[in-house]
Amino acid sequence: MSFYSYKNANSTRCPCNVSGNEVLSGLNEKVCIQVQRVYDSCLQQEQLEEQRVTLVSYGLVPGCGCGVTNDQLAESTNTQPNMPITFESCRSTTTEGTIRNLSVERLCDRPCFARVRGQIDVPIDILFTDATCREYIGRGVVTVDKDVLLSIPDESIVPYTIEAMVSAICVSGTYVGNNVFELEICVTVVLKVLAKVEILVPSYGFCEVPPCEEFADSVCDEFFSLPLFPQALCDEDSLRARNVSCSCGTYSSTTGLGCNGSTCGCGCSR
Repeated sequence: MSFYSYKNANSTRCPCNVSGNEVLSGLNEKVCIQVQRVYDSCLQQEQLEEQRVTLVSYGLVPGCGCGVTNDQLAESTNTQPNMPITFESCRSTTTEGTIRNLSVERLCDRPCFARVRGQIDVPIDILFTDATCREYIGRGVVTVDKDVLLSIPDESIVPYTIEAMVSAICVSGTYVGNNVFELEICVTVVLKVLAKVEILVPSYGFCEVPPCEEFADSVCDEFFSLPLFPQALCDEDSLRARNVSCSCGTYSSTTGLGCNGSTCGCGCSR
């Protein structure tokens, strides 16, 4: 089953939301973990018009066009499309952008900041069809220039790095010839200042990994979890355990007796 299955709702060794005194309950050690710390980050989104992208490779889409690998593209690159070519769609192939010509210039008037400049390459897949209605997929790169301010940590033995998380999707496109498409594309770039560090954090101990829950077996679980026989409406212990609400008032948590201390004539509901 999942960490978040209802079967694990009361487990103390699975990830879950906590509140109030639960936050400190169960903390039993300090743990040193190795992580990528984000020292600073910024997001920019822009719509690029008349962006020309040259295909670096292309090939027929096998089968339904799902899950095209680099090997499949390489095997089909000799298949030439018949003109005219019709653009269908495009989107980024990965969330990892490549930064070129990176420049980091610290600012004298703002010691904690630096001017970060560079070109971000966003890999994209372009789907298009030829005159015979055969579908092709091509690989290209959209390049965006960035010139931003970021907080940069001081020099250290372990160096920081600057990475780009990217995403792009096309609004429209036109084939202009010589393997070049003119695209209108929406691009998101997140620049991050990162370093691999060791951080001391409080811990509840190791996770308890539950067994997987088979999809087919979960159909009747909710039904089977119901009690075999109906519960008595005025079973006080059962009402307290289930935090039952009442139609004639609120359940008395202070006295623990019926609905606001009334008799069994008070209608109670789940």
